[in-house]
Amino acid sequence: MIARRDDYGSRLDFTAKAGWLYYIGGHSQDEIAQKLGVSRQTAQRLVSRAVSQGLIKIRLDHPVGHCMSLAARLKSKFSLQFVEVIPSGEHAQSLSGGLAQAAAAEIERRLACDKAAVIAIGTGHTLKAAIEEMVPMEAPQHRIVSLTGNITREGSVWFYNVVFKLADLITAKCFPMPVPVIASSRQERTILHSQPVIRQTLSLAARADVAFVGIGDVGVQAPLFLDGFILKDELKLLHQAGAVGEIVGWTFDKDGKLIDGLTNDRVASAPIPSCSRTVVIGVAKGERKLPAIQGALRGRLINGLMTDEITAQSLLGR
Repeated sequence: MIARRDDYGSRLDFTAKAGWLYYIGGHSQDEIAQKLGVSRQTAQRLVSRAVSQGLIKIRLDHPVGHCMSLAARLKSKFSLQFVEVIPSGEHAQSLSGGLAQAAAAEIERRLACDKAAVIAIGTGHTLKAAIEEMVPMEAPQHRIVSLTGNITREGSVWFYNVVFKLADLITAKCFPMPVPVIASSRQERTILHSQPVIRQTLSLAARADVAFVGIGDVGVQAPLFLDGFILKDELKLLHQAGAVGEIVGWTFDKDGKLIDGLTNDRVASAPIPSCSRTVVIGVAKGERKLPAIQGALRGRLINGLMTDEITAQSLLGR
């Protein structure tokens, strides 16, 4: 029995040596085989065993490691299909920080795929900043469709609509939504949506493979109000109805339920794509937007998220 324990200890020592040589010493598996007098295959098994038996503890000493851990926890907690968490860094309170760059990289990655896809795009400050970070690309196999109207109440083009900028950058078919963000009445919305071109665009948006959407808050500085789409009295009514956030103009409460009536009766944008069909990636961060992000996650309005580590920690309850 003692001989067996000694034999086991010897094998463990041998395994530990292989692990140390590979992970600490920086030697290749060929060099380890030569040093220990074993075959390369044996050296490879010893290195793997060093990890599986807990002799080697791997720790990534970089902020990205913490972000990846937060992303995995968010993915599990909210049953998400896609999550990316970026380091908050020194500019955590800036409007978009590194989030715009991360979103740009993910959109470019999707566009680089050879398989044809329908990519839906929402709007907002961060998404606009993301598009401005992108480089020109050849992607004729894809179709890009706007989820939101691009006309303000006074008839001008909305500054934060991004599909026209994408059309300048990407050689893909781009489909704008030539309607107001919020119509003047339910009747006007019905008339607009009955037009053949608009029906085609709405149908395409509903079939999107992936959608990138901004998540806006509905506080006193709500983008819908500041950008002139709703009046102060309408914002007050939304607060009374429990609205905390909006996606492409559609307002919702803390549980992600769309607000009945009010401005939702007049939203001319496409409906938020269904998570049963589309990977809907919300791009948002910050304390002010936290209730809106939480509501969108609870209500399954989104099944993907790009945010920063401070927001991620708050969503996980720290």
